Amino acid sequence: MYKYFLCLLLIALGCQAPSTSTEKEQYDFFSEKEIVKEADSYLTKNPITVTAAICERSAGTSQDFYSEGDYWWPDSANPDGPYIRKDGQTNPENFVAHRLAMRDLSRWVASLTAAYKITKDPKYANKALEHLKAWFIHADTKMNPHLLYAQAIKGRVTGRGIGIIDTIHLIEVAKSIQILQQLGYLKTEDFQGFKNWFNEYVTWLTTHPYGLKEKDHGNNHSTWWAAQVAAFAALAERPEIIADCREQFKKLLTAQMDGKGGFPDELERTKPYNYSLFNIEGYVALAEIASIPSDNLWNYETKNGTLKKAIDFMLPGIQDKSKWTYPKDVQYYDELPIQSASLLLAGLAYNNAEYLKTWKTLPQKRQSKEIDRNFPLRQMSLWVN
Repeated sequence: MYKYFLCLLLIALGCQAPSTSTEKEQYDFFSEKEIVKEADSYLTKNPITVTAAICERSAGTSQDFYSEGDYWWPDSANPDGPYIRKDGQTNPENFVAHRLAMRDLSRWVASLTAAYKITKDPKYANKALEHLKAWFIHADTKMNPHLLYAQAIKGRVTGRGIGIIDTIHLIEVAKSIQILQQLGYLKTEDFQGFKNWFNEYVTWLTTHPYGLKEKDHGNNHSTWWAAQVAAFAALAERPEIIADCREQFKKLLTAQMDGKGGFPDELERTKPYNYSLFNIEGYVALAEIASIPSDNLWNYETKNGTLKKAIDFMLPGIQDKSKWTYPKDVQYYDELPIQSASLLLAGLAYNNAEYLKTWKTLPQKRQSKEIDRNFPLRQMSLWVN
């Protein structure tokens, strides 16, 4: 039955179906040639960890991740005083070096791992391992496994629980480590080192007041807290934590989604389009990572429906922006939608050809750093076999 549906799906997408039942299934959702080409461009990149840049405003050490609240600005009426908030408007003077370094880590390692998965050429895995060791094992360059100093606000706080959303870019890093292990590349000692780091971080996320506050924050922050914890717990082999994340999915979707399939907490923001897509991306990542046969989150039914209802709510506005009936985002509205993970993974999970066909038509390019930071799953060949 699955094979039959796959053939129909590929035809709907304009792809060539396998000619025989024994031929390797090809989804044609991404080009192996392009994946390898991208990975080749990263072979000369040297590791850049949090120790490469230090902000004088950070209350932490050189090995502590530091970032600043996006929407906080100097007060023109009191230039030397505490920053004031401007929702949806990112302050370009913020310290972003650690964020950018983490995004590079995610992009480079995921790409190199995907190329190794395709070619089995160790040069790609070797380079990925170089970055991974620098970030998580080497004593002088590794990041400490906590986020005590993320999204600080000058004159107000040295760090906040909502800063935990900064490490969504480690989700594909954790996925890459798992794949390198599954392919037999990682030595036991190296894998154990990575596993230990993510295990410590999961413990911090699930026990520290910052983590617990983020878990119950509401809106996309709680969604992405659960997606991260599930991803990192999968690497750390902590099934009890993943089980908790499944319950969190159910709790959050029930509380967040209205009868139309929208997320009111996101629709009321100054970037309702971006935040709605961002929140769905978090739910999709969580459903993909945490679902098990006996508890499939894709099909979990709230009083207002399943996750599919949220995707269907957004679909007309993804296919045709003129059908978006809510206010336009104050920034970056013209740069969305993009070919992010949501429609691809949901299309496969729900056997929905319309989702997949729409996904194929969307642009791949992320035109700004702002959009790139909001959609952390970039290398779909790691998620689709």
